[in-house]
Amino acid sequence: MLYPGGGKPWDWNEYGTRHDPGIRPEDVRQLMERGCTVVVLSRGMDRRLKTMPETLLVLREAGVAVHVEETREAVRLYNRLAGADEAVGGLFHSTC
Repeated sequence: MLYPGGGKPWDWNEYGTRHDPGIRPEDVRQLMERGCTVVVLSRGMDRRLKTMPETLLVLREAGVAVHVEETREAVRLYNRLAGADEAVGGLFHSTC
């Protein structure tokens, strides 16, 4: 989990996140609380991690731009956005 000014390990057990149904609204709320206006969500290397529709809705209703990509592409996008001084946050799943 990365956000402006820092990061921490993404603990899936904190909110019960699993591959299916996927990234939960509570996961992205942590990024929003840290001032992210853009969020990059990774799907894993084999695209097994899903994102709950409610999660995307929470972000869009808050006016936060969201990108959901395979992990390698998510990392490239995150780095590009961070280099452009965007208030970007990301959740990265490095396996499956």
